[in-house]
Amino acid sequence: MPTHPPKILHVANFMTRFKGASYFANQFKFSNGLVRAGCNVLNFSDRDVARASSLFRNRKAGAAGANRRLLDLAAAFRPDIILFGHADTIEPTTLDRLREACPGVKLVQWNVDPLFEPDNVARLNAKIAHVDLTFVTTSGPELESLGQHGRYRVAFVPNPVDPGIERSRAFEHPRDALAHDLFYAVGRASLRRFHAGREQEAGEIVKNVIAACPDVRGLFPGYLGQPLVAGYDYERVLAQSAMGLNISRRNDSRLYSSDRIAHLAGSGILVFLDRATGYTDLFAEDEIAFYSSEDEMHDKIRRFAREDDARRAAAQRGFTAYSRFFDATKIARYMLGVIDGSIDAGLHDWTR
Repeated sequence: MPTHPPKILHVANFMTRFKGASYFANQFKFSNGLVRAGCNVLNFSDRDVARASSLFRNRKAGAAGANRRLLDLAAAFRPDIILFGHADTIEPTTLDRLREACPGVKLVQWNVDPLFEPDNVARLNAKIAHVDLTFVTTSGPELESLGQHGRYRVAFVPNPVDPGIERSRAFEHPRDALAHDLFYAVGRASLRRFHAGREQEAGEIVKNVIAACPDVRGLFPGYLGQPLVAGYDYERVLAQSAMGLNISRRNDSRLYSSDRIAHLAGSGILVFLDRATGYTDLFAEDEIAFYSSEDEMHDKIRRFAREDDARRAAAQRGFTAYSRFFDATKIARYMLGVIDGSIDAGLHDWTR
């Protein structure tokens, strides 16, 4: 690795097809953090290039073209690191050709989907022998299993928060100035969630919240016909919400969370989180509204809706702690250190 800041070719879905509607996604934050860390970062949107390479704008039909264009770009740019984020359009054999085109290059993949999903593990395993390192937003035994207990280099990476993306600070505002007491992006009410020790549908979770907390003003996009929100509408909802439920598909996989945890905490919203996630090892009980049962979650929702000063203080502490741990620039420097070997991910202490 060079002593000067590396040149990085970042291959991920930068979503020009959706006109930036998902600009909260981690690929944008990783690139931003790496730039702030001093790197020269060139983004390559593999899915968009694949569509552009097909006469009928079909990603599958244009995949070969995307692989060729990536090889051409890498040969011209000569990056020190090529970072792949869910770049399923890129074939494993292309990674081997990239090494030939760019001698000494480090190939690294990152992934934010859960390791309890077999299809996701299969996608990671398709490239794991072709890359130098794999970053995943899950820790613990599942990560060790992915690395085949030392055969492949794997490392935990958190969902970063970016002050240029999560711009609002809900804790600065009293309840009366906000439109929503509680926000939970349901998506589809029929989606299954392992939450508070049992499996249930997302719609059932919301139904129970509404019944237990009738005075709480909730916004639950995807539940009973409530429209989904994206892009600026999503940013606006975050800015207008006091509290937020962070409920992933499973909440008992160590440190796994959807990237919504960063959206909520980074926007100054009080985050509600299942203790089974393991995040109690990183955050204090007065920073995150932890719970172990639905009854405890309901009790805390009612309490913080009623005690607004307590809600604002806890949300501010959570925002400060999450930003201190998981700022995008800090995460970028950590990733660079793990890639070049100056940081041992297995010994890195994410706790205080």
